Amino acid sequence: MSATSSSSQVTRIPRARSGTGRALQKGQQTKAAIVEAALGLATHIGLEGLSIGALADVTGMSKSGVFAHFGSREELQISVVREYHTRFEQEVFYPAMSAPRGLARLSAMFDNWMKRTSIEIDSGCIYISGAVEFDDRTGPVRDALASSVLTWHAAMRRAIEQCKGLGELRADTNAEQMLFEIHGLILALHYEARFLQTPGSMARAVQGFHNILARYSSAQATTPAAAASAAPPASAKRRKVSNQTTTSKE
Repeated sequence: MSATSSSSQVTRIPRARSGTGRALQKGQQTKAAIVEAALGLATHIGLEGLSIGALADVTGMSKSGVFAHFGSREELQISVVREYHTRFEQEVFYPAMSAPRGLARLSAMFDNWMKRTSIEIDSGCIYISGAVEFDDRTGPVRDALASSVLTWHAAMRRAIEQCKGLGELRADTNAEQMLFEIHGLILALHYEARFLQTPGSMARAVQGFHNILARYSSAQATTPAAAASAAPPASAKRRKVSNQTTTSKE
């Protein structure tokens, strides 16, 4: 093939001939640092607790400097929601994709979700606190929150449907109902472990997932391999619930 063939040409981005590129990169790094600080605050005090002034204090910047990167408090809140969702995907969704389709992958998704939840029992979950703050509101922040949660639910629903397609779940399994029950375990865990500080809450959530799988599993899923994939997540076996909630800081 000729070296001048269009299919072999590589498009290169020209280097900046001035300080513009460096300034842009520095600006992006500064914005990322602000979002990082805002995410840390939001997990403890909620999205509504965020303010330009509080972030200026935390980051050591001026209020005008913080404001310049977002333009509004609302855009700051949306940026935090997006960052939280990105981290959720990196810690919960993407690692589970290395597991085979079916019960193994569905179990990995729940296991990773539980690992993250065990941390958030101490720090707080933006999806849950945000739902409380914005459940009766309209606007871009609520839309960003709802979109993030629905994206995760869609991924869980696909995993359930894949289990049905492989014959590991009963053909009459209602994916929406099963997803509702699994999500309910996470919500109950936050309430029991974080608010009521009920001992053994983590283990009960894991057992609840095991019970759901057993109830929906097909006869084919009683094989040793399927049973292993449906076993309680290993993370729950390794972790003691403090206070019994959690002792470690997805």
